[in-house]
Amino acid sequence: MLILLPPSETKRPGGRRSILDIPRLAYPELAPARQAVVAALVSLAADEDAAARVLKLSDRQRAEIAHNAAFCTAPTMPAVDRYTGVLFDALDAATLTAPARRWLGAHVVIHSAPLGPVAALDPIPAYRLAAGTVLPGIPPLRRVWADAVTAALARAAPRFVLDLRSEAYSALGPVPAGIPSVYLRVVTVADGGAVRALNHFNKHAKGALVRRLAEQRPRIGSLAALRRWADAAGLRLRDGARGELDLVV
Repeated sequence: MLILLPPSETKRPGGRRSILDIPRLAYPELAPARQAVVAALVSLAADEDAAARVLKLSDRQRAEIAHNAAFCTAPTMPAVDRYTGVLFDALDAATLTAPARRWLGAHVVIHSAPLGPVAALDPIPAYRLAAGTVLPGIPPLRRVWADAVTAALARAAPRFVLDLRSEAYSALGPVPAGIPSVYLRVVTVADGGAVRALNHFNKHAKGALVRRLAEQRPRIGSLAALRRWADAAGLRLRDGARGELDLVV
């Protein structure tokens, strides 16, 4: 099973001395697209006013432009440790055992805006870029990434994909039609039976789900196997819209 996660706007600073090595990231065939986006991001950072405008940063957030300027020379850390926020706080990868972290590295991909999908343990720097940002000098990110990422996933050919990304990031790399997959939504059911999608708890539930998977490391190669594991784990999954699965909390 391959699990696709969204990134987070907030990042943990610092890291190891080693800098970004694009050819060594997961899906190395994406290197040309990665280099194009990174070059545009670094170039934009040279003009702080323009960068603040394009990235929609407040005056208090302008310090993040320096992260983009140093993207290619800054310290790195595993992607799953770089991101913070509700989902990644619930996942809390730093407290997992070594086998659980290795499982994340083998089964979890985080879809970043500047680098596309990266493995959970791929080392990346801090940055500021959202899926909907249009960088000067290159096409919109959806045009840069969508076909290239779909093709990369098709070549990797995972047996089953659990897509936990937001819709904005799913659009940057749709799962190939020929690969069995399901898009997960987190919902709650009111007393009257009405189904309501969640926001904050959506992210928390997804992070907690991935943590439990990493701890238990089940062999899941199909939707049926995911359902069996969820039932045994006391999780409630039910059919949602076409191609979707609801996690009821």
